[in-house]
Amino acid sequence: MAFGWIDEQAEARRRAGLVRALRPRPADSSLLDLASNDYLGLSRHPEVTEGAAAAARRWGGGSTGSRLVTGSTELHAELERALAAFCGFEAALVFSSGYAANLAAVTTLGPHGSLIVSDAGNHASLIDGCRLARGETQVVGHADPEAVRKALGTRQGAAIVVSDTVFSVDGDRAPLAELAAACREYGAGLVVDDAHGLGVLGDGGRGAPYAAGLAGAGDVVVTATLSKSLGSQGGVVLGPARVIEHLVNAARTFIFDTGLAPAAAGAALAALRLLEREPQRAARAREVAAELHARLTAAGLEAVRPDAAVVSVRAPSPERAVRWAADCRSAGLAVGCFRPPSVPDGISRLRLTARADLSGAEIERAVRVIGETRP
Repeated sequence: MAFGWIDEQAEARRRAGLVRALRPRPADSSLLDLASNDYLGLSRHPEVTEGAAAAARRWGGGSTGSRLVTGSTELHAELERALAAFCGFEAALVFSSGYAANLAAVTTLGPHGSLIVSDAGNHASLIDGCRLARGETQVVGHADPEAVRKALGTRQGAAIVVSDTVFSVDGDRAPLAELAAACREYGAGLVVDDAHGLGVLGDGGRGAPYAAGLAGAGDVVVTATLSKSLGSQGGVVLGPARVIEHLVNAARTFIFDTGLAPAAAGAALAALRLLEREPQRAARAREVAAELHARLTAAGLEAVRPDAAVVSVRAPSPERAVRWAADCRSAGLAVGCFRPPSVPDGISRLRLTARADLSGAEIERAVRVIGETRP
């Protein structure tokens, strides 16, 4: 029977407690949301939604083609200039998603004959970029600059080191300065995904590379998503102008993909302008994360100390993690539930988003629900 193996895999997932299902959410919900990646609480901000609506009215519902044909508008160019200036880089290139941006950066900067050194805790999009790239990939221990040095020392020639800046599972930061130093010892480039750092870390939310003193460096390339702190959708690659020009000419997920919809570009630009005016939102997201961690650990839960806006709470098993998240939802709290294979260490977790717009009462409510429903 065609696709008969699918039934076997479905049964294996069921036995392991790893079945996933879509849960469409309504436009309005009474749930307290600690599951999304809306770190700054901007996805529904009136300026952001009006930015999306105004862009759609002016430019249409879609970009109408790839960026190299009809998909680039003046709005895309304005967004790219604004992102590059805000994050401190020479140039930027906007993609239809952060996933596409990561695939582009890794595949085009890790060509045949090159070495790609990848952190074991990297996001799936970076991992897939390594798999698709024609260079040789060496996976090294998590957040281990010495392991990176050893890997770079195994061969001569072109090389890049690939890492998240803030890892999406536990919310811990990569040692960016140490990684950059290792790269410079061997003449390698550093490619980092700042999806969970942009809008949260650095001066006014300018990102983890900015905070590490790497913004604008000629040997550093940064990817990010517009779907988290900026409350929109899309991705971006930031770096030296010659790198961005190379991506325009060589990145398949740029050349052959329809451009980012104008509404998403308009929303992202409005969110960025808002963050420039209200830089305290970044600090507030970090404060909420620290308070959540302190309260959860005080309640006897095993929570990982956050370096940005992700707070991770360990669960005893995949099945209990799913049950825990469901019980939280029944009590009015939406939380993320990370299980294998989404977690590199095989440990299931609840994943909480420390949004900048959470009140003290909402933080207290969230901690109470999580404590009362613990397995």
